[in-house]
Amino acid sequence: MHIELVAIIVDDYDEAIAFFTDVLGFELIEDSPSLTNDGRPKRWVVVRPPDATTGVLLALADGARQSAGVGDQASGRVGFFLSVDDFDATHWRMVQHGVRFLTEPKIETYGTFAVFLDISGNRWDLLGR
Repeated sequence: MHIELVAIIVDDYDEAIAFFTDVLGFELIEDSPSLTNDGRPKRWVVVRPPDATTGVLLALADGARQSAGVGDQASGRVGFFLSVDDFDATHWRMVQHGVRFLTEPKIETYGTFAVFLDISGNRWDLLGR
């Protein structure tokens, strides 16, 4: 058993794809036409870190309620955690791409971490071993 996908609500598919692939280094697994429950067109967009089994479904906000959740899916808490083998290189690459970090890197007993915002404004921990 494993978690297949986690959805992140976004304002724009293409901007989100660019952030996750170009900035974070994820792979674009799928970008297919689909339909909403009431038959309107949408896209099924999945990105995933290389060699990972769990992906991120980039879901375009549909309506006021979902739009209100963009960037606040975890109610202001860190809701997503990206573990990397080389913290310093990944952090440097993300800074060079203009990623907004809310904290400076900090060393803890479990490794190094820093909090950053994704393209929608959700808080993530960048975690290094």
